[in-house]
Amino acid sequence: MELDNNAHSVFLLYYHLVLVVKYRRKVFDDEISDRAKEIFAYISPKYNITLQEWNHDKDHVHILFKAHPNSEISKFINAYKSASSRLLKKEFPQIRQKLWKEYFWSQSFCLLTTGGVPIEVIKKYIESQGQKDRGKK
Repeated sequence: MELDNNAHSVFLLYYHLVLVVKYRRKVFDDEISDRAKEIFAYISPKYNITLQEWNHDKDHVHILFKAHPNSEISKFINAYKSASSRLLKKEFPQIRQKLWKEYFWSQSFCLLTTGGVPIEVIKKYIESQGQKDRGKK
């Protein structure tokens, strides 16, 4: 696993997000899931978030994504839920038969940090510190 970096830090931040359909209505099929995934992939770069894995059941989705330390994850989740709710109900009118009110997603969600960096990766990073600067002298 490669560490991500920016100008001042090195990081590896993986999250597992579970979003549930309001009232656990069974509205997901492959087509609706694919569109929900497209919307996620479209919005996520604005928050320094990268989609890694996506899977769905009839009433929820599982999402694995990477983020940066400056990612505003709760703002991103709210933006995603809002946009996807509006677009999915508009593009798939059959959803309104099961969800007739404003909401598509349940208000709550599950967000878990995942993984961890193997100690060897940390050791390698520590050992490499300062090597770039040494060559410049």
